Amino acid sequence: MLSKLLPFLLVPLGIGAGAGAAVYLMPPPPAEDAEAAAPDSVAPPETEKGEDDYVKMNNQFVIPVVSRDRIASLVVLSLSLETAPGLRERVYEREPKLRDAFLRVLFDHANMGGFNGSFTQEDKLGPLRVALREVAQRELGKDVHNVLIVDIARQDP
Repeated sequence: MLSKLLPFLLVPLGIGAGAGAAVYLMPPPPAEDAEAAAPDSVAPPETEKGEDDYVKMNNQFVIPVVSRDRIASLVVLSLSLETAPGLRERVYEREPKLRDAFLRVLFDHANMGGFNGSFTQEDKLGPLRVALREVAQRELGKDVHNVLIVDIARQDP
């Protein structure tokens, strides 16, 4: 009988514990005159004109990892481009060609075993980042400063 009532007793206890933890861990309210209290050297730097733009590619990239002529896993990536200001429109105009070039690099990386094992280590992702940047610069010019791997996940069966 007690085993049937136990879940109904534990739910309110869990909710109460969660609410108590939220109240206990809540940060203190900000001071009324926080700007005056913070010295200038601690204040975050203001953004300057001419800083880089970040252009997110519209869709994720899905890369099959093939082993023994079968798909062993899938890698899903989200990419963004770090560009000079004002390049956003051009990136989106050339996105189909850019996606094709990125997919070629990603497929080559997968075929060389780049997504096997500990695929998030810098010694494996570093060369991939360089290759993606080179392809982006070939398509859009030197105003592309970097290609950022925003999300990456491998789904094994």
